[in-house]
Amino acid sequence: MDVVVLVAAAAVDVTNFITASDASAQAFKTATLLKTLSINALISGELGVGKKSLAKYILSDAAIIDASAHNELLTTLETSQEIIILNLDTSPNIIKVLESINDNNVRVIATAKSLLTNELIDETFSLKFDIPPLSKREEDVEVLVKKFAEEAAVLFGSSDEFTLDGFIPDLSQNAKSLKRQVMVNYLLQDIKDQELMEIIQNYLHQKLGSNSDYRNFLYLYEVPLIRAGLDRFKSQLQLADKLGLNRNTLRKKIADHQQYIKG
Repeated sequence: MDVVVLVAAAAVDVTNFITASDASAQAFKTATLLKTLSINALISGELGVGKKSLAKYILSDAAIIDASAHNELLTTLETSQEIIILNLDTSPNIIKVLESINDNNVRVIATAKSLLTNELIDETFSLKFDIPPLSKREEDVEVLVKKFAEEAAVLFGSSDEFTLDGFIPDLSQNAKSLKRQVMVNYLLQDIKDQELMEIIQNYLHQKLGSNSDYRNFLYLYEVPLIRAGLDRFKSQLQLADKLGLNRNTLRKKIADHQQYIKG
């Protein structure tokens, strides 16, 4: 009978699982058990939740092939005893892949964005994992933010602490978006005016060219200013006063940029 286990894994070094949440702790136990068993497992979950990391932890010496590389994958299945198959759900011929796994008696750990199920899938994979997103693992998010900040300090050669004031984790792509966000925020937290202007200049260099670029790109200045002001002063009335704007003018600007400004 198939077993569906709800697990979570850190999307970091495969030898350093984050176990702050109950789900992550269960993941480590389950993965450790799988290292001793000769059964196939299917790991599902959103982008950046740690599917590949967990697979590499289970089969540390196995070849890693993306299912989209169909011919390469079939060749590897004929010549290997163990293999990690990434993104099984993107395979152009998943039935052929599954048949090859069974015909060649290969030990497989596969990943997919969703929990696949059909008779051949169930026959091939005795154990199925669904890794919950980071939005459901708050304890892991806190640890990952700290870890990514430490990596940023090493990368940028700085000893500054990461400022969490006003920091709202971007979990849209789980650990992938969170790491990028931490890295960018760490770099920008002590940025100088000249450096910031150079970044904007480089961004705009290839985008300019129409007859209304001033109006089109004014939001790059206005949106951060309004968002920062609303966060600091908590009131449109106070912010309008600090900016020297009529309150109706500020309201119109907020309405114009409503896709970027909430509230």
